[in-house]
Amino acid sequence: MSNFGQILREIGEFGLFQGLHSGKRLLFALCALNVFPALDVIGQVFTGQSFPHHCNTDWILERGPNLTEERQKNLTIPVNEDGSFESCEMFTPVDWDLEDIEKYGINTTTKCMDGWDYEAGPGGSTLVTEFDVVCDKNGLIAVSQSISMAGILIGALVYGIISDRFGRRFAILLAISFLLVFGVATAFSPNIYVYMVFKFFCGTSSVSMTMNVSVLGELIITDPSKAALCTMVILCFSGIGQMSLSGIAYLIHNWRILQLVLFSPLVILLGAHYWILPESARWLLAHGKKKKAQKELQRAARINGTKLPEDLLDQINMERTSERRNVFDIFKIPYLRKYTLIMGFIWFAVSLLYYGLALNVGSFGMNIYLTQFIFALVEIPANVCGLFLIQHFGRRLCEACFLIFGGTACLVVLAVPKGILQTLNMFLLFKKCHQHIHFLTDMSIFFLC
Repeated sequence: MSNFGQILREIGEFGLFQGLHSGKRLLFALCALNVFPALDVIGQVFTGQSFPHHCNTDWILERGPNLTEERQKNLTIPVNEDGSFESCEMFTPVDWDLEDIEKYGINTTTKCMDGWDYEAGPGGSTLVTEFDVVCDKNGLIAVSQSISMAGILIGALVYGIISDRFGRRFAILLAISFLLVFGVATAFSPNIYVYMVFKFFCGTSSVSMTMNVSVLGELIITDPSKAALCTMVILCFSGIGQMSLSGIAYLIHNWRILQLVLFSPLVILLGAHYWILPESARWLLAHGKKKKAQKELQRAARINGTKLPEDLLDQINMERTSERRNVFDIFKIPYLRKYTLIMGFIWFAVSLLYYGLALNVGSFGMNIYLTQFIFALVEIPANVCGLFLIQHFGRRLCEACFLIFGGTACLVVLAVPKGILQTLNMFLLFKKCHQHIHFLTDMSIFFLC
């Protein structure tokens, strides 16, 4: 069997076709898909955004319809030690007139009886305000994020099998379809529990899009020096998606409309990718589809302005194994087992820190939209810097150094006084920058193992 890399070199490794199929033109179309997993995962920062709230105490307006809002809260809501109003308790309604309430006050408290009032601003609506995900239910937002991550875990396993059996093209188109359906369906969730179910299926599709776009690009590019470039471009689109998310969320404060705006464009991408997305010739050859593989390779050569020698095509022989392989075969090969376990542990640690920061930008004490934009913006230079360092110092050294720097930043943050907000946020920004470079080096290393 001819070496597949030799065939691609005959075509032109990074010519117009591979620009069209992974690096310059169609790579743009492929990488545009990587915007949407970012919108799906990080979008929960805005759809689940919490606001200051207190119990609805409109019962007292029957006694004093002209009460100001501040006076109403003073008479009906307890005050915490720091001077703020209690968020989850109220004074027990009594059958007194307003004068007696003002004179004697109410000494007993109870949980909120008639819902909550939120300081969300005009037109502001999130999962928290619409489904009252506060007080006893305030953990449900974190649960929904965990369920979304569970979907990513299941999707990585299921779509990995689908990709190997039916091809990357089929897997990508299926993932786009599912994310379109469930991303839009999420906007019509009648309660928080249905929302969680939809987000689970969104997660399964999101990971497939990122995974298969990355793998499809790497399968087409055989020159190792271009693999890191391909990964860098893919990750840059994730940052672009997150930057656009902060702007869109700033303009659209209703979470249902936000969901529709974020995922409706997938209709266009689904149609476009159905017509222009190729299947990997390498996958076609590995699965005995020689004629289709020849067709893809000849089209690539034609677009690149080269001619694929006929005798080279004739040398392509299928090497079909009698037994079907599965993911567990990785652990049967010593060096693959070692790489998989090491990189899996590193990926776990990096993801834990990355998403721990990314999903909690609203807790940093700054404007949530500006914070999200800055945290997304830093990923672009982080990718470029990471590519430069990888090309000059190698993946292994870069991985080790940035793990050390990232871990050091985690420890330094613990020593920063809480009152020094700007310094703390600079360290958090530094940490996120390093974690994103880890994603670049991890993906490049693992694809080349």
